[in-house]
Amino acid sequence: MKKPNILLVEDDNSVAQVICSALDAENMNVVSCSSVDERNQQLSAIDFDLLITDVGLGEADGLKTLDTVKAVHPNLPIIVISAQNTLDTAVRASETGAFEYFPKPFDLDELIEVVQQAIHQKSGDRIALEYDDDDMPLVGRSAPMQNVYRMIARLLNNDLSVLVLGESGTGKELVAEAIHQLGHRKTGPFVAVNMAAIPAELIEAELFGHEKGAFTGAVAAAAGKFEQAHGGTLFLDEIGDMPMHAQTRLLRALQSGEISRVGGTGLVKLDVRIVAATNKDFIKLIEKGEFREDLYYRINVVPVELPPLRDRVDDIPALLSHFLKMAVREGLPQKQFSDQAITLLQRHQWRGNVRELKNLVYRMLVTAREEVIPDKTVFDLLSADSTQERDEVGQKSFSEDVEEMVGQLVRQNGSDGYVYNLALEKFERPMLGSILKHVQGNQIKAAKLLGINRNTLRKKLTEYGIDPTSVR
Repeated sequence: MKKPNILLVEDDNSVAQVICSALDAENMNVVSCSSVDERNQQLSAIDFDLLITDVGLGEADGLKTLDTVKAVHPNLPIIVISAQNTLDTAVRASETGAFEYFPKPFDLDELIEVVQQAIHQKSGDRIALEYDDDDMPLVGRSAPMQNVYRMIARLLNNDLSVLVLGESGTGKELVAEAIHQLGHRKTGPFVAVNMAAIPAELIEAELFGHEKGAFTGAVAAAAGKFEQAHGGTLFLDEIGDMPMHAQTRLLRALQSGEISRVGGTGLVKLDVRIVAATNKDFIKLIEKGEFREDLYYRINVVPVELPPLRDRVDDIPALLSHFLKMAVREGLPQKQFSDQAITLLQRHQWRGNVRELKNLVYRMLVTAREEVIPDKTVFDLLSADSTQERDEVGQKSFSEDVEEMVGQLVRQNGSDGYVYNLALEKFERPMLGSILKHVQGNQIKAAKLLGINRNTLRKKLTEYGIDPTSVR
């Protein structure tokens, strides 16, 4: 059997060697080069089964020239790898015809698996589009967000129903907007409706419209959200709060592609893509009889799970920059956060996720006197918010214990500027040790109990010099 020929374009020698060795072990011929010019020469000389290309190739952009490659080699599958880990890169890779996109660092076994798939398939032609990072609805380059970007890129050229999962404040509507704005339905309307904000008795009329006289107050006929979204995308936010009677009607509409207005008899054929979102556990809702199982499977064709902010703290500097730019455009004063303040913000738990961070930025711009907001100002605000939150749920004694501990640290170290780090270390180090003892050193179980991902846990263990094997 003929070995597949693969062209690798990568200007990082170490990365190129690793990929070449891995593919060679899989019985594949790999030709490696490091520039666009060399790539073009190789493509004109050899019939390749697959192209793997980096985005950053010195001064050149490997993506910008892929349209010429696709024009000459329309059936050549392309895998894009990049250290420019943004939604913009994932979308551009998808739109220029890439079979798959891998942000660096990537899993080598996954790359090999995708390579094997790609050489047996043909990728279709797609339209090349260009986007600016500042125009992207989602911000951040952390590893958890890369999975989100890759999934969004796969959804742009189809109409599969999408269910966006995630805690409140993680940006679920932004995912829906990205799928719409960057996809083939972008010229159509994007209509969002929050199920939790509509009275149960009005939800059917809100979704499907109503005829004149259909109910008290219906003085004229009105189109519902489905009709308004015709040719575009309908975003059903907090769908887990939808009453059962409306779920039945929604299921019928999704199955048939037709709706009838409340009080009407005629059917209206519609072309609508559905993106739904929830922060609830659907399995529990189904078990309690509060959500239809058949509707769940109808809307959950492709799930997209958004990580909480505490699992993507590396994105906080980029999010801060983004929100500061937004605020200035809205007329608020131009300020910035000190490096120490950013570090402090990265240690916060962010129960309200990205929404909480955005609110804090706007609040700081209005209330802080400093042009460069220091960590003390941020600490005072976070402490006030946390104390109020704990007291509201009956944890005043814990709050008083914390006050006493912080008071001691201030008296001992107040002039050093490390009170926050010392306070956190006093609590976090023994907590991590106790959790690890509880799970006998199992990091997977420990991360699950803590509600953080394994990378975050490893980082903290290294930071505090804790050896998980010592507690087994």
